[in-house]
Amino acid sequence: MKKILLKILPLFFVALIIVLCIGVYEYVIDQDNENGNYDNEIQEEIEEQISTNPIFTEDEFPRIDASLATQPLTNAFYENFTGSSSEKIEESYSNTHPAYQKLINGEKDLIVVTEPSEEELKMAEQANVELVVTPVVKEGFVFYINSENPVESLTLDQIQDIYTGKITNWKEVGGTDTTIRAFQRPDNSGSQTGMYSLVMKGKKIMEAPKEDLIETMFEIVNLVSSYDNGLNSIGYSYYYYATTIYDTLDSSVKNRIKFLGIDGIKPSNQTIMDGSYPLNTAYYIVTRKDNTDENVQKLFDAMLSRRGQNVAEETGYVRVK
Repeated sequence: MKKILLKILPLFFVALIIVLCIGVYEYVIDQDNENGNYDNEIQEEIEEQISTNPIFTEDEFPRIDASLATQPLTNAFYENFTGSSSEKIEESYSNTHPAYQKLINGEKDLIVVTEPSEEELKMAEQANVELVVTPVVKEGFVFYINSENPVESLTLDQIQDIYTGKITNWKEVGGTDTTIRAFQRPDNSGSQTGMYSLVMKGKKIMEAPKEDLIETMFEIVNLVSSYDNGLNSIGYSYYYYATTIYDTLDSSVKNRIKFLGIDGIKPSNQTIMDGSYPLNTAYYIVTRKDNTDENVQKLFDAMLSRRGQNVAEETGYVRVK
C-alpha cells in the first residue's frame, strides 16, 4: 500500500499544479480583457473630448467680446466650436474696457480679457453685478528694450524704481549713460492694469509726459525699435501679444527689439508654463454670476476642456491646464 501511495502522490501533485496554472492563466486573461475594455473606454472618452465636430450653431454661440490680445484666441474657439468662419464675431469686438462695460450692462454674455481694473470692479459693484473671473490661458507680463541696449535683465525692484522715477539713467542698472524713456499705456488698457497689479503693487507710478503715453502696444514696439526714439526707451506688454506683433513686423524691426529678463529669467512659453518667469499672469474668462444661460456654461466648459486647451495651444497661447 505504501508503495502505491508513493507512486500516486507525485501524479496527484503534478495534476494539482496543472489545474492551478490553468486557473491563474484564465484569471490573467480575464483581467487583461477587463483592463483592455477599461483602456478602450478611456480612449473613447479622450477621443470624444477632442472631437472636432461643432458643438454650437452660429445662433447658439453666446455673445462674446475680447481684448486685442485675446481676439485670436476667441476667433479660434469660435471656429473650432461652430465650424464657421470667425468673421461674424470679429465685427463685434470692442477691446478690454468696453468689453467689461458691455458685460456689466448685459450686452455681452462672456468676455476673454485681462483681469478687471479697480475702476471696472467698482463699476460692477455699482451695478450690483458679481463678476466670475476664471483663468483660461497662462500669460507673462513682459518688458522690452532696443536690441542695442546692453542691459539684459532687471530686478523687479529696478523696474519699479524706473517707473516711480527713482532710477532715471541706464547707467544706474548697468547700461550706458543715457536718460531712460519709460513708455506707458492709458489707464484701463489691459497692459496698464497689469502694470499696476503685477509690477507696481501699490507703488505710485510716475506721471508720464504726454508724448510717452502711448495708445497702443503696437506703437510702443515701433517706437522702442526705432533708432530715433528707441535706444534709451523701455516698454511693456503681454508675451503673446508682443510675440504676435513680432510676426507681423519686418525682420529689421524684429531684430531691433529684445525682451528683458526679470530677476535673470527671460520670458518664454516654457518659463511661463512652469512658473519660473516672475511676472506670470493669465487671460481670463469673465462672466456675470447671475447669467444662467446653458450655452454660456457650455462655452465656459468647452474653453477649459482638453479640446479647448488644445485649440489655445495651437493658436500660440500657453495652456492653463
